[in-house]
This record gives sequence, structure tokens and C-alpha cells, in this order.
Amino acid sequence: MGKERVAWIGTGVMGRSMCGHLLQAGYPVKVYNRSRAKAEALAAQGATVCSSPAEAAQDCHLVFSIVGFPRDVEQVLLGQDGALPALQPGAALIDMTTSEPSLAVRIHAEAGKRGVQALDAPVSGGDLGAREATLAIMVGGEQAVFERVLPLFQCMGKNVRLMGGPGAGQHTKMSNQILIAGTMIGVVESLLYARKAGLPLDPVIDVIGSGAAGSWSINNLGRRIAKNDFDPGFFIKHFVKDMGIALAEARAMNLSLPGLALVQQFYLAAQAQGLENLGTQGLYKVLERLNNL
Repeated sequence: MGKERVAWIGTGVMGRSMCGHLLQAGYPVKVYNRSRAKAEALAAQGATVCSSPAEAAQDCHLVFSIVGFPRDVEQVLLGQDGALPALQPGAALIDMTTSEPSLAVRIHAEAGKRGVQALDAPVSGGDLGAREATLAIMVGGEQAVFERVLPLFQCMGKNVRLMGGPGAGQHTKMSNQILIAGTMIGVVESLLYARKAGLPLDPVIDVIGSGAAGSWSINNLGRRIAKNDFDPGFFIKHFVKDMGIALAEARAMNLSLPGLALVQQFYLAAQAQGLENLGTQGLYKVLERLNNL
């Protein structure tokens, strides 16, 4: 039996590398991206570039999506020229966007009406994890569908886990984003303190990054800050979206998350300062300006 035919929707910072791993593994892939030029790079690896999500999904067994915002997910999967209406019963939708848990539940329900399976499978690890196929992938849906898609997930990530039913992947990603929010403010304030004290940043990161304060953020994004590299591995504008989802879900659960709410305000300030297309380490610039450095 040959490999399942794949459609891939969204070839941005993350999606391009993730899709590339499937092509390298020998999966036949059709791709769609709103900006066609970003999809063309995958044509050199053997992908077929399509002009709509529906065209990409036609005759495919598995449809992956990783786009920017929940409204984009809804459009490319459920909207006019979306992927779902083009699929045959027995196909599966796998949305890897960080999105709303309630939308994941809705997609699962709408897909089920057509005999189509669905998983929500957001990821963590940034552009580096996408390039090196070391992403953490947190999945919501049925066990049988998870097992069907697992070989493809393993082309993209090292830590792949079924977290529960529909929406559970997105809820797990919200927990991830809440932790990152608190970590990023710590990384930025730590490095600003070191700078103000006259310390060279890379040796500081060498020491504190290997002790109890060590984290992926200080060892990866801290290094980028030290190099004055604020290119996006993950856009500030998308992180603001994620924090908004987490806070809305927390309110619905009658849960107070004051730390997250505070960090969101700093990132909203970053957007107001025109920094929304920087990586999340761009928070450093906000506090740099706050301290007149």
C-alpha cells in the first residue's frame, strides 16, 4: 500500500519546514498558501502548488493546516473553497495552528457530519524545532485517528502525545503559552539587568542557562537577543493572539491568571510600537525603551 496523499495548507515560518519533512519522507504533497510565492519554494522539493484549499484537498487522504489566526483556520477548512467540502469520507483534517479549543471541537463536529476525521495538533518549538523536526506536538482527538497520523507527526517532531478528545491539544498548547509568557518576561528582565550591570550577555547565558534558571527560552531566544537578532521564530502578533485565547478560556473557567494578563499588556505595547512582526524576543525592545536604554 502506498503512502497516503497529503494536502498542506500554510507554508509560513513553521509550515514550510514541517511540510518539507513530509516531502523528504516520500509523501505526495499538494500545497496551498495565501501568498503563492511562499508555497513555490516547496515545488522544488516535489510538491504541487494549488490555488485554493479545496484544490489542494481534492483526492487527498490527509489535510494539514498551520495558519495564523482562528479566522484563517475557519476560512481554509470550513469556508468557501475550504478543504472540508472537497474531502471524501474517511479522509482526515489535522489543524496544527494554535487556535481556539472551541473551534477545534466545532471542526471535529463538522467533519464528522461528512464522515471525515479530525485532530487538533498545535506544536511548540519555534522555527528551529520546525527545521530540525524536533517539535513537541500536542494532539486532541480519537486514538485511532492519532495512530493513523502518528507516522507523519514523527517526521516533524520528537515529543508527540495524544492529550485527550477534541480541543485537548489546543488546551495543552494554552498551558504551554502561559508558561512561555512568564518565562519571556523573566528572560528579558534578566538580560536587561545583566546589561545594565555591565556584564557581557553570552557568558551570562552560558552560566544561568545551565543552572536552575535554564530554559529553552534563555538558551535560544536569549542568544538571539544577545546578537540583536529579533527575526521571528514566532511572531509577536501571533503570541498576542495566543495569550488572548488563553485569557478568554481562563475567564470561561472562572480562573484568574494575573501574570499572563500582565505579560499580555507588555506584548500589546510591542504591537502599539510597531513590533508585531518581530519574534517574541522582541519584548526586549519594549522594556529597553521603558528603561531608556
